[in-house]
Amino acid sequence: MLKTVENQLLENRWDDGATEGKSESELLLYRSNILGADKRVTNFGGGNTSAKVMETDPLTGGEVEVLWVKGSGGDIGSMKLGGFATLYMDKLNALKELYRGVEFEDEMVGYLPHCTFNLNPRAASIDTPLHAYVPRKHVDHVHADAIIAIAASKSSRERTQEVFGERIGWLPWKRPGYELGLWLENFCRENPDADGVVLESHGLFTWGDTAKECYDCTIDVINVATEWLAARTADVPAFGGAKHESLSPADRRAIAARLMPAIRGFVSGNQHMVGQFNDSDTVLEFVNSKDMEPLAALGTSCPDHFLRTKIRPLVVGFDPAQINIDEVLEGLPAQVAAYREEYANYYERCKHDNSPALRDPNAVVYLIPGVGMITFAKDKATARISGEFYVNAINVMRGASAVSEYCGLPEQEAFDIEYWLLEEAKLQRMPKPKSLAGRVALVTGGAGGIGSATAERYLAEGACVMLADINADNLSAAKALLTQKFGKDVVRSILMDVTDEAGVAHALAETAVEFGGIDILVSNAGIASSAPVEDTTLELWNRNMDILSTGYFLVSREAFKVMRVQDMGGSIVFVASKNGLAASLNASAYCTAKASEIHLARCLALEGAEAGIRVNVVNPDAVLRGSKIWEGEWLEQRASTYGTDKEGLEEMYRNRSMLKRSVLPEDIAEACYFFAAETSSKSTGNILNVDAGNVQAFTR
Repeated sequence: MLKTVENQLLENRWDDGATEGKSESELLLYRSNILGADKRVTNFGGGNTSAKVMETDPLTGGEVEVLWVKGSGGDIGSMKLGGFATLYMDKLNALKELYRGVEFEDEMVGYLPHCTFNLNPRAASIDTPLHAYVPRKHVDHVHADAIIAIAASKSSRERTQEVFGERIGWLPWKRPGYELGLWLENFCRENPDADGVVLESHGLFTWGDTAKECYDCTIDVINVATEWLAARTADVPAFGGAKHESLSPADRRAIAARLMPAIRGFVSGNQHMVGQFNDSDTVLEFVNSKDMEPLAALGTSCPDHFLRTKIRPLVVGFDPAQINIDEVLEGLPAQVAAYREEYANYYERCKHDNSPALRDPNAVVYLIPGVGMITFAKDKATARISGEFYVNAINVMRGASAVSEYCGLPEQEAFDIEYWLLEEAKLQRMPKPKSLAGRVALVTGGAGGIGSATAERYLAEGACVMLADINADNLSAAKALLTQKFGKDVVRSILMDVTDEAGVAHALAETAVEFGGIDILVSNAGIASSAPVEDTTLELWNRNMDILSTGYFLVSREAFKVMRVQDMGGSIVFVASKNGLAASLNASAYCTAKASEIHLARCLALEGAEAGIRVNVVNPDAVLRGSKIWEGEWLEQRASTYGTDKEGLEEMYRNRSMLKRSVLPEDIAEACYFFAAETSSKSTGNILNVDAGNVQAFTR
């Protein structure tokens, strides 16, 4: 049955105090943002809002009516004023004289730039006519779950009238475009007292004469539908009742950690994909239900849902009662191949002479009974949003199947949206991906100067990063800074001791669950010690070897396991030291451990080559700024060894180098980026010294 949280009515967020003194365009932005703040109103990037505003024409100085409407590709919840397209209403109305009929409606999009007001560079969306031709000042179009549950039911028209009477009208399914804009205009002319209209299998249009009136109407209409659904589904088992029981949270993550790298390897043929795992109560209720498979096969209804989640999900053949994960992994290639074949058949059945070429035939959504849902996309945000869209689709299927019969989009209609030439043009305009787009990196010692600088370099190039460190406070601070700069989607952190075998395995599993797998490992965890050999205790010796040699072995071994499952290659970068090549006074334990680390990298380069796993070494020297190992006894010990004080040590190191330059964390990060990027794709087993020049460390 419907969950309690989904029965809660929407909060009316309008605050008269916050709107005082705002212009009409600013009120539109305010309305848009508070509508988009609740995903029960509309999905990320879905829906749109508009207002018809009197503006001063920059050409004539006279007053003209201008349509402000969400521009192409925007999100009403997070957009700014610059996200609205602005168009002359008189020119939009004049387009009716150019319209040649429904067979030619796509050509009308080409006329929209000619209607632009004030040289606004924001591109107008395909939905612009839907707002322009509604004869009201303010218009909202949203994809609320409660509304689409009615709109996607077999008896959509009857249910709409039952819920709303004459207040809200109904229009049959029609792909968004110019013709639908004319349908809406005609509906409004024939039903002047209506507050809105439900579009079959699509969503809701509402309107008003002021921004507040329009917003109040939208919230109220959704709440009416929510109450109606709740009353009629309170005693109805959701999706036919339960068929499976959920595993424990820990076991669900463990299964996901094994599944996600395997799936990722299959779906990353054209580009590296990033995963998202969702085991929320809503998802578990659906994947555990009796009707999950037949409902999933119907696909989604709302075009926005469909574009994000593809024709249908792939149901993974996992049995939570048997926990048959080995059998599932063995059968996964056949399942993926069968999905691809069916997708290709769908393309062949539905394609037109001018359809774009077949796109990626892999599923976006993977449903696992007892475990949850996995989504894969080109980046983490898109994977997360795709999952959110499918959760909306689940809510729609629950409501529609409880009060009627759920209907997905007809196959041909779905294809015509997915392979719409206008949609293809939008895809072609997307910017070129960054160099590490879709890559997943784990950085040990991630809270230190070199670790956090490397993570920042990777994030700037589009990677997702898991920061691992043993210091909780430093880790939290590093994560907060990187999240503030790059967003919460792409940054994760985990407490990890590289000498703890179980802890290392757990960190790699968590990386797989959070992002889908791993492409780049930067082994950077470190300590430093300084003592004459006769004062070097066995404990100190072992501590250096445990962290700088054994720890690097443990992390690399677990990374190898995941990379082999993915079968996509990978890059492992050891941050070693000049001291691994050049002996240093009073540092035998440290230098020996670093030399061991370098030779381990050579061995792993041999083993990884056949799987495309590259292993390389970056050798820093004297990176004082931002480095955690220089904050304690090591700094004092090295200063004592060289007969200087703390302040003079950096200058001493700089003058000791051939180039007379200080080495900074950002310099090491650049070398780590080189070994992670495609520019070094033919390099393995190499050592790159970043030490400003030290003749003793020359490799030979």
